[in-house]
Amino acid sequence: MKPIILFRFSHFLFKHSIPFLPKIITIVIRFLYACYLPASLKAGKGLKLGYGGLGIVIHNRCIIGDNCHIDQNVTLGGTSKKYEVPVIGNNVYIGAGAKVIGPVIIGDNVVIGANAVVVKDIPSKSLVVGVPGRIIKTEIKMSDYA
Repeated sequence: MKPIILFRFSHFLFKHSIPFLPKIITIVIRFLYACYLPASLKAGKGLKLGYGGLGIVIHNRCIIGDNCHIDQNVTLGGTSKKYEVPVIGNNVYIGAGAKVIGPVIIGDNVVIGANAVVVKDIPSKSLVVGVPGRIIKTEIKMSDYA
């Protein structure tokens, strides 16, 4: 069973205000798959987690669009001084080890390279690499990258 199936079930329970059980499922996901997918996370259809979600940590208020692919060891989280967290658009590919930190909005059809650290908003159809994340190409086609 994939962690995303357990997450979808825990999110269903969370939306229907069933207490305690979503937290238990989140803990089970954490121990079985070594990833943190909280029940309150808003994730669109078609979310894919690379290598079974190994090492993925996603903030509980993060919003993820449809058809996104998140590779292993990715962190989507906030900062200690700001309440806002990342909002990820549709058809986004986030490479292995990438970090998206703080009140960042990622547009649609974006590719974030491996080990990139994104701390600023990224417009749609962009390729981002480096530390800190820099846009090196715009108007990309997702079929060329993912």
